[in-house]
Amino acid sequence: MTVRRRTVLKGMLAASALVAAPAILRAQSGPMKIGFLTVKTGPLASGGIQMEQGLTLYLKERNNMLAGRPVQLFTGDSAGAPAMARTKMQEFLERENIACLIGPLATAEALAIDDYIREKQIPTLSVAAAEDMTQRKANPWFVRATSSSAQCSYPMGDYAAKELKYKRAAMIADDIAYGYELNAGFQRAFEDAGGKVVQKLWPPLVSPDYGTYIAQLKQDVDVLFIGFAGSNGFKFFKQYKEYGGKTPILGGMTAIDESLLQQMGDDAIGVISTCWYSAQLDNPDNKTFVEGMNRDYKVDPGFYAAATYTNGAVLEAALKKVDGRIEDKNALEAALRASDKIPTCRGPVSFDKYGNVVGNVYIRKVEKKGGKLVNTVIKAYPNVSQFWTYDPDEFLKHPVYNRETWPGGKNIEP
Repeated sequence: MTVRRRTVLKGMLAASALVAAPAILRAQSGPMKIGFLTVKTGPLASGGIQMEQGLTLYLKERNNMLAGRPVQLFTGDSAGAPAMARTKMQEFLERENIACLIGPLATAEALAIDDYIREKQIPTLSVAAAEDMTQRKANPWFVRATSSSAQCSYPMGDYAAKELKYKRAAMIADDIAYGYELNAGFQRAFEDAGGKVVQKLWPPLVSPDYGTYIAQLKQDVDVLFIGFAGSNGFKFFKQYKEYGGKTPILGGMTAIDESLLQQMGDDAIGVISTCWYSAQLDNPDNKTFVEGMNRDYKVDPGFYAAATYTNGAVLEAALKKVDGRIEDKNALEAALRASDKIPTCRGPVSFDKYGNVVGNVYIRKVEKKGGKLVNTVIKAYPNVSQFWTYDPDEFLKHPVYNRETWPGGKNIEP
């Protein structure tokens, strides 16, 4: 029998490849390990619980499979605390060896795990809106399919000045980075269009009584923009009405959320808000989503549930591009960032070179339909970037939005 040298070498190379096969290849037939960082306790818990509902529903609809592989999901409750978020992230990596992260919720949490994500090179689909994670200090492993803090506020500022014809505005938001950044977007667009922000108030994140702040609100303004997160928007709105507040309210992207809308009562009818999502959107993905949330949780989905449901769609699209190889971090991250016009419950999404979404932003108005309160879409701003209409290079020369210096308070009155 004659043995050909080429055949021998071919066999040796194949055997060698099997022995030295990386974990990426050996793991492909097993479950993909995904970490999920949310909030189940504290003032942000209402949002965190809806995040879990949205992701659970997305996986349930796919029999807990993505790109042909079963999903093993590890859930951690950060309680909205940055230190706890970092601890949970370390547990995900060191104990469970996750290949990808969905979450966290809060801006401060994302900033707390930023360096760890970079060090461990973990593709992360976040709900947190921290501006600099996709701007001056862009994290190459961080992708956001929802919105930066200010991204939805720009259209609202524009709409308030140009279509509602408001001239003078006061603003109030949680005294955290998210509040500063979210309100800054409204202020810049509103003042660019000729309006003036004449007052800013910053209650602490944990604030059981907003009475002292409501008493400080100026009465000679046309509108009050509120930028609260979690259940704080509901709490403020309720107390504002109890104290007899009359100034029209415009809501930031988490302040007039569907998850809490029914509790606001008929006083909320007519309130206008901005967001990248509404349960009233008429597209196939959203109809499936809303039906599932109504069936399984007896609630319309809002910002937080839609965030993880959208992240599920973006992740699944990327995994299909890499044949389910979630362990191949570089390939997965490249596929996530290359995503273009992916159909989701919020509408089609794409990403800029910093990993932040480019997608529709909606102006919504609370109406009563079928006996329940809903956020009806009254205007859509298509393909909104995190840089709004500004030149990105010029935008990034400024510091990240903050409480004191940027965009500042040139029109603030005593």
